[in-house]
Amino acid sequence: MLKSEWFISALGPECCIVVAVTHLRAVTELEELLNWSHICALKRIWEHYLFLDMDDFVFNKLSEWGLSKLIQTFKDEEIDEDHFYNLEDEEIKELIPKVGPRKTFKRHFKLLKVLPSTSEANDTRNMDMDPREESSQCQSPSVKRKRPNSAAEESIMWEVHDIMKDVKTKIPNEEESELNDFLKNKISDLETRKRMLVGVFGRTGAGKSSLINAIVGEKNLLPSGSVCACTSVMFKVEANNDSKKYEAEIEFIKKEDWKEELWFYKNLLEDDDDDAREKMTALYREDWKSKSVVELMDKKYFKEIPEFLSSDKKKLKCDSAKELRDKIVKYISASNEEDDGVRQYWPLVECVTVRLPNKELLQHVTLVDLPGNGDRNKSRDNMWKKMVGSCSTVWIVADINRAVAEKDAWEILQNASSLMGNGGECQRIHFICTKSDDVGVRSEADVRVCVLKRNQQAKRQVNKEFKKEYKQCSEQFSFEVFTVSCKEFHNSVHLQPDDTEIPKLQDVLQSLNNSHSEALNYVSGARGILSLIQGTRSREVFKHGDAK
Repeated sequence: MLKSEWFISALGPECCIVVAVTHLRAVTELEELLNWSHICALKRIWEHYLFLDMDDFVFNKLSEWGLSKLIQTFKDEEIDEDHFYNLEDEEIKELIPKVGPRKTFKRHFKLLKVLPSTSEANDTRNMDMDPREESSQCQSPSVKRKRPNSAAEESIMWEVHDIMKDVKTKIPNEEESELNDFLKNKISDLETRKRMLVGVFGRTGAGKSSLINAIVGEKNLLPSGSVCACTSVMFKVEANNDSKKYEAEIEFIKKEDWKEELWFYKNLLEDDDDDAREKMTALYREDWKSKSVVELMDKKYFKEIPEFLSSDKKKLKCDSAKELRDKIVKYISASNEEDDGVRQYWPLVECVTVRLPNKELLQHVTLVDLPGNGDRNKSRDNMWKKMVGSCSTVWIVADINRAVAEKDAWEILQNASSLMGNGGECQRIHFICTKSDDVGVRSEADVRVCVLKRNQQAKRQVNKEFKKEYKQCSEQFSFEVFTVSCKEFHNSVHLQPDDTEIPKLQDVLQSLNNSHSEALNYVSGARGILSLIQGTRSREVFKHGDAK
Protein backbone atom coordinates (compact mmCIF):
# COMPACT_ATOMS: atom_id res chain seq x y z
CA MET A 1 0.00 0.00 0.00
CA LEU A 2 1.34 3.41 -0.95
CA LYS A 3 2.11 5.85 1.82
CA SER A 4 0.12 8.54 0.07
CA GLU A 5 -3.00 6.46 -0.48
CA TRP A 6 -5.07 8.65 1.84
CA PHE A 7 -4.13 11.65 -0.26
CA ILE A 8 -4.92 10.47 -3.78
CA SER A 9 -8.38 11.64 -4.71
CA ALA A 10 -10.26 11.66 -8.01
CA LEU A 11 -8.55 14.02 -10.44
CA GLY A 12 -10.44 16.34 -12.74
CA PRO A 13 -10.26 15.96 -16.53
CA GLU A 14 -7.81 18.84 -16.82
CA CYS A 15 -5.35 17.13 -14.47
CA CYS A 16 -5.73 13.81 -16.25
CA ILE A 17 -4.90 15.37 -19.61
CA VAL A 18 -1.75 16.94 -18.21
CA VAL A 19 -0.70 13.67 -16.60
CA ALA A 20 -1.35 11.77 -19.82
CA VAL A 21 0.98 13.96 -21.88
CA THR A 22 3.70 14.16 -19.25
CA HIS A 23 6.84 12.11 -19.90
CA LEU A 24 8.58 10.08 -17.21
CA ARG A 25 11.43 12.56 -17.16
CA ALA A 26 9.08 15.38 -16.13
CA VAL A 27 7.65 13.24 -13.35
CA THR A 28 11.12 12.24 -12.19
CA GLU A 29 11.98 15.93 -11.87
CA LEU A 30 9.09 16.21 -9.43
CA GLU A 31 10.12 13.16 -7.45
CA GLU A 32 12.00 15.20 -4.88
CA LEU A 33 9.48 18.03 -4.73
CA LEU A 34 7.68 16.79 -1.66
CA ASN A 35 9.18 15.78 1.61
CA TRP A 36 6.89 13.41 3.45
CA SER A 37 6.70 16.20 6.03
CA HIS A 38 4.69 18.27 3.52
CA ILE A 39 2.15 15.49 3.22
CA CYS A 40 1.94 14.89 6.97
CA ALA A 41 1.68 18.59 7.75
CA LEU A 42 -1.14 19.17 5.30
CA LYS A 43 -2.92 16.03 6.49
CA ARG A 44 -2.74 17.31 10.06
CA ILE A 45 -4.07 20.74 9.05
CA TRP A 46 -6.83 19.20 6.93
CA GLU A 47 -8.01 16.96 9.76
CA HIS A 48 -7.72 19.83 12.23
CA TYR A 49 -9.97 21.97 10.07
CA LEU A 50 -12.55 19.30 9.28
CA PHE A 51 -13.08 18.45 12.94
CA LEU A 52 -13.06 21.94 14.42
CA ASP A 53 -16.63 21.53 15.63
CA MET A 54 -16.08 18.40 17.74
CA ASP A 55 -14.94 17.98 21.33
CA ASP A 56 -11.33 19.12 21.74
CA PHE A 57 -10.38 16.47 24.31
CA VAL A 58 -11.75 13.56 22.24
CA PHE A 59 -10.06 14.83 19.08
CA ASN A 60 -6.69 15.12 20.81
CA LYS A 61 -6.85 11.70 22.48
CA LEU A 62 -7.75 9.83 19.31
CA SER A 63 -4.97 11.67 17.47
CA GLU A 64 -2.40 10.88 20.19
CA TRP A 65 -3.33 7.20 20.15
CA GLY A 66 -2.91 6.91 16.39
CA LEU A 67 -6.64 6.41 15.85
CA SER A 68 -7.39 9.43 13.65
CA LYS A 69 -9.61 7.31 11.42
CA LEU A 70 -12.07 7.05 14.31
CA ILE A 71 -12.45 10.82 14.73
CA GLN A 72 -15.34 11.07 12.28
CA THR A 73 -17.21 8.25 14.04
CA PHE A 74 -16.84 9.87 17.46
CA LYS A 75 -17.81 13.24 15.99
CA ASP A 76 -20.96 11.80 14.39
CA GLU A 77 -21.99 10.29 17.73
CA GLU A 78 -21.37 13.66 19.47
CA ILE A 79 -19.13 12.15 22.13
CA ASP A 80 -17.62 14.75 24.45
CA GLU A 81 -15.13 14.28 27.31
CA ASP A 82 -17.73 13.11 29.85
CA HIS A 83 -19.20 10.58 27.43
CA PHE A 84 -15.70 9.46 26.52
CA TYR A 85 -14.76 8.61 30.13
CA ASN A 86 -18.01 6.71 30.65
CA LEU A 87 -17.92 4.50 27.56
CA GLU A 88 -18.99 0.91 28.28
CA ASP A 89 -17.53 -2.18 26.56
CA GLU A 90 -20.61 -2.66 24.40
CA GLU A 91 -20.53 0.96 23.28
CA ILE A 92 -16.84 0.71 22.44
CA LYS A 93 -17.55 -2.40 20.38
CA GLU A 94 -20.28 -0.57 18.45
CA LEU A 95 -18.07 2.44 17.85
CA ILE A 96 -15.02 0.38 16.84
CA PRO A 97 -16.14 -2.86 15.14
CA LYS A 98 -12.64 -3.80 13.93
CA VAL A 99 -10.64 -5.84 16.45
CA GLY A 100 -7.23 -4.22 15.86
CA PRO A 101 -8.19 -0.58 16.43
CA ARG A 102 -10.51 -1.62 19.28
CA LYS A 103 -7.68 -3.35 21.16
CA THR A 104 -5.45 -0.29 20.67
CA PHE A 105 -8.21 1.97 21.96
CA LYS A 106 -8.97 -0.20 25.01
CA ARG A 107 -5.30 -0.39 25.97
CA HIS A 108 -4.95 3.42 26.00
CA PHE A 109 -8.41 3.85 27.48
CA LYS A 110 -7.57 1.60 30.44
CA LEU A 111 -4.46 3.63 31.24
CA LEU A 112 -6.37 6.88 30.84
CA LYS A 113 -9.05 5.86 33.36
CA VAL A 114 -6.41 5.29 36.03
CA LEU A 115 -5.65 9.02 35.87
CA PRO A 116 -8.17 11.64 37.00
CA SER A 117 -10.06 13.31 34.18
CA THR A 118 -9.09 16.84 33.33
CA SER A 119 -12.48 18.07 34.48
CA GLU A 120 -12.06 16.35 37.87
CA ALA A 121 -8.59 17.82 38.23
CA ASN A 122 -10.05 21.21 37.49
CA ASP A 123 -12.74 20.72 40.13
CA THR A 124 -10.08 19.87 42.74
CA ARG A 125 -8.09 22.98 41.92
CA ASN A 126 -11.22 25.11 42.02
CA MET A 127 -12.04 24.05 45.61
CA ASP A 128 -9.28 26.32 46.90
CA MET A 129 -9.79 29.05 44.34
CA ASP A 130 -10.86 32.53 45.37
CA PRO A 131 -14.50 32.91 44.29
CA ARG A 132 -13.59 36.23 42.70
CA GLU A 133 -11.16 34.41 40.40
CA GLU A 134 -13.46 31.50 39.66
CA SER A 135 -15.58 33.17 37.01
CA SER A 136 -12.58 34.24 34.98
CA GLN A 137 -10.24 31.28 35.48
CA CYS A 138 -12.46 28.25 35.88
CA GLN A 139 -13.16 26.98 32.41
CA SER A 140 -13.75 23.43 31.37
CA PRO A 141 -11.03 22.14 29.06
CA SER A 142 -13.63 20.00 27.32
CA VAL A 143 -14.86 22.64 24.96
CA LYS A 144 -16.50 22.17 21.64
CA ARG A 145 -14.21 23.08 18.80
CA LYS A 146 -15.91 25.96 17.03
CA ARG A 147 -15.59 26.79 13.37
CA PRO A 148 -12.64 29.14 13.08
CA ASN A 149 -12.96 32.87 13.40
CA SER A 150 -11.14 35.09 10.91
CA ALA A 151 -7.92 34.99 12.94
CA ALA A 152 -7.96 31.18 13.15
CA GLU A 153 -8.69 30.87 9.43
CA GLU A 154 -5.88 33.27 8.63
CA SER A 155 -3.49 31.17 10.73
CA ILE A 156 -4.53 27.97 8.93
CA MET A 157 -4.14 29.62 5.54
CA TRP A 158 -0.66 30.93 6.27
CA GLU A 159 0.49 27.54 7.51
CA VAL A 160 -0.60 25.92 4.26
CA HIS A 161 0.71 28.91 2.31
CA ASP A 162 4.21 28.25 3.66
CA ILE A 163 3.98 24.59 2.62
CA MET A 164 2.93 25.47 -0.92
CA LYS A 165 5.53 28.21 -1.19
CA ASP A 166 8.20 25.64 -0.37
CA VAL A 167 6.77 23.25 -2.97
CA LYS A 168 6.72 25.96 -5.65
CA THR A 169 10.36 26.91 -5.09
CA LYS A 170 11.37 23.29 -5.70
CA ILE A 171 9.66 23.03 -9.07
CA PRO A 172 12.53 23.10 -11.62
CA ASN A 173 12.83 26.34 -13.58
CA GLU A 174 15.62 25.30 -15.96
CA GLU A 175 13.52 23.07 -18.18
CA GLU A 176 9.91 23.81 -19.00
CA SER A 177 7.35 21.04 -19.01
CA GLU A 178 3.57 21.06 -19.21
CA LEU A 179 3.27 19.55 -15.75
CA ASN A 180 5.70 22.03 -14.16
CA ASP A 181 3.90 25.00 -15.71
CA PHE A 182 0.54 23.58 -14.76
CA LEU A 183 1.57 23.12 -11.12
CA LYS A 184 3.05 26.62 -10.87
CA ASN A 185 -0.15 28.12 -12.24
CA LYS A 186 -2.30 26.06 -9.89
CA ILE A 187 -0.26 27.14 -6.86
CA SER A 188 -0.51 30.78 -7.98
CA ASP A 189 -4.27 30.37 -8.40
CA LEU A 190 -4.53 29.48 -4.70
CA GLU A 191 -3.75 33.12 -3.91
CA THR A 192 -6.82 34.24 -5.87
CA ARG A 193 -9.59 34.58 -3.33
CA LYS A 194 -12.71 32.73 -4.41
CA ARG A 195 -15.94 34.59 -3.78
CA MET A 196 -19.62 33.65 -3.73
CA LEU A 197 -21.49 35.36 -6.56
CA VAL A 198 -24.98 36.85 -6.38
CA GLY A 199 -26.27 37.69 -9.86
CA VAL A 200 -28.66 40.65 -10.14
CA PHE A 201 -30.89 40.66 -13.27
CA GLY A 202 -33.47 43.16 -14.42
CA ARG A 203 -34.42 45.48 -17.25
CA THR A 204 -33.43 49.15 -17.27
CA GLY A 205 -35.68 51.07 -14.90
CA ALA A 206 -36.46 48.10 -12.66
CA GLY A 207 -34.46 49.67 -9.84
CA LYS A 208 -31.33 47.48 -9.77
CA SER A 209 -28.95 50.37 -9.10
CA SER A 210 -31.07 51.73 -6.25
CA LEU A 211 -31.38 48.21 -4.84
CA ILE A 212 -27.62 47.65 -4.84
CA ASN A 213 -27.00 51.09 -3.32
CA ALA A 214 -29.43 50.32 -0.48
CA ILE A 215 -28.07 46.82 0.14
CA VAL A 216 -24.45 47.98 0.46
CA GLY A 217 -25.34 51.16 2.36
CA GLU A 218 -23.93 53.58 -0.22
CA LYS A 219 -26.68 55.87 -1.52
CA ASN A 220 -24.35 57.62 -3.97
CA LEU A 221 -22.51 54.61 -5.40
CA LEU A 222 -24.35 53.75 -8.63
CA PRO A 223 -26.10 56.28 -10.85
CA SER A 224 -29.80 55.55 -11.05
CA GLY A 225 -32.53 56.70 -13.38
CA SER A 226 -30.23 56.92 -16.40
CA VAL A 227 -30.62 55.06 -19.65
CA CYS A 228 -27.36 53.24 -19.29
CA ALA A 229 -25.28 50.50 -20.84
CA CYS A 230 -27.01 47.96 -18.62
CA THR A 231 -27.57 45.91 -21.75
CA SER A 232 -23.83 45.48 -22.24
CA VAL A 233 -21.77 46.24 -19.13
CA MET A 234 -21.27 43.81 -16.28
CA PHE A 235 -20.89 45.53 -12.92
CA LYS A 236 -19.51 43.89 -9.77
CA VAL A 237 -19.58 45.19 -6.21
CA GLU A 238 -17.45 43.62 -3.48
CA ALA A 239 -15.58 44.50 -0.31
CA ASN A 240 -12.15 46.09 -0.39
CA ASN A 241 -10.33 43.90 2.12
CA ASP A 242 -6.93 45.48 1.44
CA SER A 243 -7.51 49.23 1.57
CA LYS A 244 -9.70 52.02 2.98
CA LYS A 245 -10.15 53.47 -0.50
CA TYR A 246 -13.08 53.21 -2.89
CA GLU A 247 -11.60 51.46 -5.90
CA ALA A 248 -12.70 50.53 -9.41
CA GLU A 249 -11.15 48.14 -11.91
CA ILE A 250 -12.30 48.52 -15.52
CA GLU A 251 -11.89 45.62 -17.92
CA PHE A 252 -12.25 46.34 -21.63
CA ILE A 253 -13.35 44.14 -24.51
CA LYS A 254 -10.64 42.96 -26.91
CA LYS A 255 -9.51 45.32 -29.67
CA GLU A 256 -10.15 42.62 -32.23
CA ASP A 257 -13.73 42.19 -31.03
CA TRP A 258 -14.40 45.92 -31.23
CA LYS A 259 -12.91 46.09 -34.73
CA GLU A 260 -15.23 43.26 -35.78
CA GLU A 261 -18.17 45.06 -34.22
CA LEU A 262 -17.25 48.27 -36.05
CA TRP A 263 -17.17 46.42 -39.35
CA PHE A 264 -20.63 45.07 -38.65
CA TYR A 265 -22.00 48.52 -37.81
CA LYS A 266 -20.39 50.15 -40.85
CA ASN A 267 -21.50 47.49 -43.33
CA LEU A 268 -24.67 45.90 -41.99
CA LEU A 269 -26.19 48.57 -39.77
CA GLU A 270 -29.94 48.82 -40.21
CA ASP A 271 -31.76 52.13 -40.06
CA ASP A 272 -33.78 51.17 -37.00
CA ASP A 273 -30.83 49.86 -34.94
CA ASP A 274 -30.92 52.56 -32.27
CA ASP A 275 -28.71 50.62 -29.85
CA ALA A 276 -25.85 50.47 -32.35
CA ARG A 277 -26.20 54.16 -33.21
CA GLU A 278 -26.15 55.03 -29.51
CA LYS A 279 -22.92 53.10 -29.01
CA MET A 280 -21.17 54.64 -31.99
CA THR A 281 -22.26 58.17 -31.09
CA ALA A 282 -21.22 57.72 -27.44
CA LEU A 283 -17.64 56.88 -28.40
CA TYR A 284 -17.08 58.72 -31.69
CA ARG A 285 -19.73 61.47 -31.59
CA GLU A 286 -20.53 62.20 -35.28
CA ASP A 287 -17.19 60.96 -36.67
CA TRP A 288 -18.38 57.38 -37.08
CA LYS A 289 -20.68 58.34 -39.94
CA SER A 290 -17.88 59.45 -42.26
CA LYS A 291 -14.85 57.45 -41.07
CA SER A 292 -13.71 53.97 -42.12
CA VAL A 293 -13.12 51.10 -39.68
CA VAL A 294 -9.34 51.62 -39.91
CA GLU A 295 -9.74 55.33 -39.16
CA LEU A 296 -12.07 54.64 -36.24
CA MET A 297 -9.43 52.37 -34.70
CA ASP A 298 -6.92 55.24 -34.62
CA LYS A 299 -5.42 55.69 -31.16
CA LYS A 300 -6.49 59.35 -31.01
CA TYR A 301 -9.92 58.08 -30.00
CA PHE A 302 -8.47 56.19 -27.04
CA LYS A 303 -6.17 58.79 -25.44
CA GLU A 304 -7.97 58.57 -22.08
CA ILE A 305 -7.97 54.79 -22.13
CA PRO A 306 -4.54 53.55 -23.30
CA GLU A 307 -5.35 50.40 -21.31
CA PHE A 308 -7.83 49.43 -24.04
CA LEU A 309 -5.08 49.43 -26.68
CA SER A 310 -2.64 47.53 -24.44
CA SER A 311 -5.28 45.03 -23.22
CA ASP A 312 -4.77 46.11 -19.60
CA LYS A 313 -7.24 47.00 -16.86
CA LYS A 314 -7.82 50.62 -15.87
CA LYS A 315 -7.71 51.24 -12.11
CA LEU A 316 -9.19 54.13 -10.14
CA LYS A 317 -8.93 55.05 -6.44
CA CYS A 318 -11.10 57.57 -4.57
CA ASP A 319 -11.90 58.71 -1.04
CA SER A 320 -15.69 58.53 -1.33
CA ALA A 321 -18.43 56.64 -3.15
CA LYS A 322 -19.66 59.83 -4.85
CA GLU A 323 -16.19 60.68 -6.16
CA LEU A 324 -15.83 57.17 -7.56
CA ARG A 325 -19.30 57.30 -9.13
CA ASP A 326 -18.46 60.54 -10.92
CA LYS A 327 -15.31 58.97 -12.35
CA ILE A 328 -16.79 55.67 -13.52
CA VAL A 329 -20.10 56.93 -14.91
CA LYS A 330 -18.75 57.28 -18.47
CA TYR A 331 -17.58 53.67 -18.33
CA ILE A 332 -20.92 52.23 -17.27
CA SER A 333 -23.79 54.42 -18.49
CA ALA A 334 -25.00 56.63 -21.28
CA SER A 335 -25.29 60.21 -20.11
CA ASN A 336 -28.67 61.91 -19.97
CA GLU A 337 -27.00 65.23 -20.66
CA GLU A 338 -26.55 66.37 -24.23
CA ASP A 339 -22.88 67.30 -24.13
CA ASP A 340 -21.13 66.75 -27.44
CA GLY A 341 -17.75 67.36 -25.85
CA VAL A 342 -17.94 64.41 -23.46
CA ARG A 343 -16.73 61.09 -24.87
CA GLN A 344 -18.20 57.97 -23.26
CA TYR A 345 -16.41 54.63 -23.10
CA TRP A 346 -19.09 52.19 -21.96
CA PRO A 347 -19.32 50.60 -25.44
CA LEU A 348 -15.77 49.30 -24.93
CA VAL A 349 -16.27 48.04 -21.38
CA GLU A 350 -16.70 44.38 -20.57
CA CYS A 351 -16.80 44.57 -16.79
CA VAL A 352 -16.40 47.13 -14.00
CA THR A 353 -15.50 45.89 -10.51
CA VAL A 354 -16.02 48.29 -7.61
CA ARG A 355 -14.47 47.57 -4.21
CA LEU A 356 -15.84 49.27 -1.11
CA PRO A 357 -14.04 49.69 2.23
CA ASN A 358 -15.51 48.53 5.54
CA LYS A 359 -18.14 46.24 4.04
CA GLU A 360 -18.12 43.10 6.17
CA LEU A 361 -21.35 42.04 4.47
CA LEU A 362 -19.41 41.57 1.21
CA GLN A 363 -16.21 40.12 2.63
CA HIS A 364 -16.66 36.86 0.70
CA VAL A 365 -19.61 37.82 -1.52
CA THR A 366 -19.72 39.70 -4.83
CA LEU A 367 -22.87 41.32 -6.19
CA VAL A 368 -22.89 41.05 -9.98
CA ASP A 369 -25.20 43.28 -11.99
CA LEU A 370 -25.80 40.90 -14.88
CA PRO A 371 -27.38 42.64 -17.88
CA GLY A 372 -29.52 40.81 -20.40
CA ASN A 373 -27.89 38.25 -22.64
CA GLY A 374 -27.78 38.35 -26.42
CA ASP A 375 -25.47 41.36 -26.71
CA ARG A 376 -23.94 41.59 -30.18
CA ASN A 377 -20.45 41.62 -28.66
CA LYS A 378 -19.56 37.96 -28.21
CA SER A 379 -17.08 38.50 -25.35
CA ARG A 380 -19.78 40.15 -23.22
CA ASP A 381 -22.28 37.45 -24.11
CA ASN A 382 -19.78 34.71 -23.19
CA MET A 383 -18.99 36.44 -19.89
CA TRP A 384 -22.73 36.65 -19.12
CA LYS A 385 -23.15 32.90 -19.63
CA LYS A 386 -20.03 32.10 -17.64
CA MET A 387 -21.07 34.27 -14.70
CA VAL A 388 -24.63 32.93 -14.56
CA GLY A 389 -23.32 29.38 -14.23
CA SER A 390 -21.08 30.50 -11.36
CA CYS A 391 -23.73 32.30 -9.29
CA SER A 392 -24.80 30.65 -6.05
CA THR A 393 -27.81 32.98 -5.82
CA VAL A 394 -29.72 34.86 -8.52
CA TRP A 395 -31.89 37.93 -7.97
CA ILE A 396 -34.55 38.72 -10.58
CA VAL A 397 -35.53 42.40 -10.18
CA ALA A 398 -38.85 43.82 -11.44
CA ASP A 399 -41.11 46.80 -10.70
CA ILE A 400 -43.82 45.59 -8.30
CA ASN A 401 -46.52 47.22 -10.45
CA ARG A 402 -45.58 44.96 -13.38
CA ALA A 403 -44.02 41.98 -11.60
CA VAL A 404 -46.27 39.25 -13.01
CA ALA A 405 -46.77 40.91 -16.41
CA GLU A 406 -43.08 41.83 -16.76
CA LYS A 407 -42.11 39.75 -19.79
CA ASP A 408 -38.40 40.62 -19.61
CA ALA A 409 -38.10 39.46 -15.99
CA TRP A 410 -39.62 36.06 -16.73
CA GLU A 411 -37.52 35.65 -19.88
CA ILE A 412 -34.41 36.43 -17.86
CA LEU A 413 -35.52 33.87 -15.28
CA GLN A 414 -36.05 31.26 -17.99
CA ASN A 415 -32.66 31.90 -19.62
CA ALA A 416 -30.84 32.04 -16.30
CA SER A 417 -32.45 28.89 -14.90
CA SER A 418 -31.56 26.88 -18.02
CA LEU A 419 -27.92 27.93 -17.72
CA MET A 420 -27.82 27.40 -13.96
CA GLY A 421 -29.40 23.98 -14.18
CA ASN A 422 -26.73 22.82 -16.59
CA GLY A 423 -24.05 22.06 -14.00
CA GLY A 424 -24.21 25.50 -12.38
CA GLU A 425 -23.73 26.34 -8.72
CA CYS A 426 -27.06 28.09 -8.13
CA GLN A 427 -29.04 27.09 -5.06
CA ARG A 428 -31.42 30.04 -4.68
CA ILE A 429 -33.55 32.22 -6.97
CA HIS A 430 -35.01 35.38 -5.45
CA PHE A 431 -37.65 37.41 -7.27
CA ILE A 432 -37.37 40.99 -5.99
CA CYS A 433 -40.30 43.36 -6.52
CA THR A 434 -39.04 46.95 -6.21
CA LYS A 435 -40.77 50.29 -5.53
CA SER A 436 -43.21 48.73 -3.07
CA ASP A 437 -43.94 52.20 -1.63
CA ASP A 438 -45.51 53.29 -4.94
CA VAL A 439 -49.17 52.67 -4.06
CA GLY A 440 -50.75 55.94 -5.20
CA VAL A 441 -52.43 56.60 -1.85
CA ARG A 442 -52.75 60.22 -0.73
CA SER A 443 -53.69 59.65 2.90
CA GLU A 444 -50.46 59.19 4.84
CA ALA A 445 -52.29 57.20 7.51
CA ASP A 446 -53.23 54.56 4.93
CA VAL A 447 -49.88 54.26 3.13
CA ARG A 448 -48.28 51.60 5.35
CA VAL A 449 -51.45 49.46 5.43
CA CYS A 450 -51.79 49.63 1.64
CA VAL A 451 -48.10 48.87 1.05
CA LEU A 452 -48.08 45.79 3.28
CA LYS A 453 -51.35 44.52 1.80
CA ARG A 454 -50.12 44.97 -1.77
CA ASN A 455 -46.80 43.29 -0.85
CA GLN A 456 -48.62 40.13 0.26
CA GLN A 457 -50.72 40.15 -2.88
CA ALA A 458 -47.64 40.52 -5.11
CA LYS A 459 -45.89 37.65 -3.36
CA ARG A 460 -48.87 35.34 -3.85
CA GLN A 461 -49.16 36.22 -7.54
CA VAL A 462 -45.45 35.79 -8.31
CA ASN A 463 -45.26 32.49 -6.43
CA LYS A 464 -48.34 31.23 -8.26
CA GLU A 465 -46.86 32.18 -11.65
CA PHE A 466 -43.52 30.58 -10.82
CA LYS A 467 -45.09 27.29 -9.75
CA LYS A 468 -47.24 27.24 -12.88
CA GLU A 469 -44.52 28.02 -15.42
CA TYR A 470 -41.34 26.77 -13.74
CA LYS A 471 -42.35 23.77 -11.68
CA GLN A 472 -39.21 21.86 -12.69
CA CYS A 473 -37.04 24.72 -11.38
CA SER A 474 -38.74 24.67 -7.98
CA GLU A 475 -37.38 21.16 -7.50
CA GLN A 476 -33.80 22.27 -8.22
CA PHE A 477 -33.61 25.66 -6.49
CA SER A 478 -35.27 27.39 -3.57
CA PHE A 479 -37.48 30.25 -4.73
CA GLU A 480 -38.47 33.25 -2.61
CA VAL A 481 -40.18 36.57 -3.33
CA PHE A 482 -39.16 39.88 -1.71
CA THR A 483 -40.98 43.22 -1.88
CA VAL A 484 -38.62 46.12 -1.30
CA SER A 485 -38.63 49.89 -1.10
CA CYS A 486 -35.19 51.49 -1.36
CA LYS A 487 -36.69 54.96 -1.03
CA GLU A 488 -38.35 54.17 2.29
CA PHE A 489 -35.28 52.31 3.52
CA HIS A 490 -33.26 55.52 3.21
CA ASN A 491 -35.95 57.93 4.43
CA SER A 492 -38.38 55.93 6.64
CA VAL A 493 -41.33 58.27 6.04
CA HIS A 494 -44.14 55.69 5.98
CA LEU A 495 -42.44 52.34 6.56
CA GLN A 496 -40.19 50.84 9.19
CA PRO A 497 -36.82 49.52 7.89
CA ASP A 498 -38.03 45.91 8.25
CA ASP A 499 -41.11 46.72 6.15
CA THR A 500 -38.82 47.57 3.22
CA GLU A 501 -37.30 44.04 3.32
CA ILE A 502 -33.85 45.46 2.53
CA PRO A 503 -32.63 44.07 5.91
CA LYS A 504 -33.92 40.63 4.83
CA LEU A 505 -31.77 40.74 1.70
CA GLN A 506 -28.82 41.93 3.77
CA ASP A 507 -29.37 38.88 5.99
CA VAL A 508 -29.27 36.69 2.87
CA LEU A 509 -25.86 38.12 1.99
CA GLN A 510 -24.64 37.80 5.58
CA SER A 511 -25.68 34.15 5.62
CA LEU A 512 -23.79 33.52 2.37
CA ASN A 513 -20.82 35.38 3.77
CA ASN A 514 -20.84 33.31 6.97
CA SER A 515 -21.10 30.02 5.10
CA HIS A 516 -18.04 30.79 3.02
CA SER A 517 -14.71 29.43 4.24
CA GLU A 518 -11.65 30.91 2.58
CA ALA A 519 -9.40 28.62 4.59
CA LEU A 520 -11.31 25.52 3.52
CA ASN A 521 -11.05 26.53 -0.15
CA TYR A 522 -7.33 27.20 0.20
CA VAL A 523 -6.51 24.00 2.08
CA SER A 524 -8.70 21.96 -0.26
CA GLY A 525 -6.95 23.46 -3.30
CA ALA A 526 -3.51 22.75 -1.85
CA ARG A 527 -4.56 19.20 -1.08
CA GLY A 528 -5.62 18.71 -4.70
CA ILE A 529 -2.27 19.95 -6.02
CA LEU A 530 -0.25 17.62 -3.80
CA SER A 531 -2.63 14.82 -4.77
CA LEU A 532 -1.76 15.43 -8.40
CA ILE A 533 1.98 15.25 -7.77
CA GLN A 534 1.74 12.14 -5.62
CA GLY A 535 -0.78 10.49 -7.91
CA THR A 536 1.28 11.19 -11.03
CA ARG A 537 4.41 9.72 -9.51
CA SER A 538 2.54 6.65 -8.23
CA ARG A 539 0.99 5.90 -11.62
CA GLU A 540 4.28 6.32 -13.47
CA VAL A 541 6.11 4.05 -11.03
CA PHE A 542 3.36 1.46 -11.36
CA LYS A 543 3.32 1.70 -15.18
CA HIS A 544 7.06 1.38 -15.65
CA GLY A 545 7.36 -1.28 -12.97
CA ASP A 546 4.75 -3.25 -14.86
CA ALA A 547 6.67 -2.83 -18.11
CA LYS A 548 9.71 -4.46 -16.59
